Amino acid sequence: MLTAMTTGHVFIAVSLDGYIARLDGAIDWLVESWPEVGHDYGYAEFIGNVDGLVMGRATFEKVLTFPTWLYEKPVVVLSQTLHASDVPPALEGRVRISAAEPAELMQELHRDGWRRAYIDGGKVIRSFMAQGLIEDLVITRLPILIGTGLPLFGGALDADIRLSHIETTTHTSGFVQSRYAVIR
Repeated sequence: MLTAMTTGHVFIAVSLDGYIARLDGAIDWLVESWPEVGHDYGYAEFIGNVDGLVMGRATFEKVLTFPTWLYEKPVVVLSQTLHASDVPPALEGRVRISAAEPAELMQELHRDGWRRAYIDGGKVIRSFMAQGLIEDLVITRLPILIGTGLPLFGGALDADIRLSHIETTTHTSGFVQSRYAVIR
């Protein structure tokens, strides 16, 4: 019998060649490519339909460099190296560190009342995909080639994962956003 769990959902941008960041984690190409201040490409609706975020250590450390904290919803950072003491005082009660395996974390989040979790960060997305914990993905491809970087996917899955295409939207900015459901 399966135990009820929180479902995982992805909303992420990639370069046309499939990278989420440069090799050093920089996302300057993403920031510079964003054509319209204030246009969120569906992010507000997406974030409005999740109970919180699960991200990896690298994503957390990158977000900490931004001028302001971006999230109103609770954040869980998956890390084997960070501890509760690594959460800045201003984020205490809003961010927690967990070393749990993905399925175990999703069960914990379900017990905490989460129905839907935003899964973010390349390694975290791949680990949740590999364990069958992602329900759907929104992938926005930006019209830029960065040549090398950290791939969203690539060699990390032990088996094929079939997806069902839901829709693709093109924007005048050149952004192409596709929605997929994971086929079980």
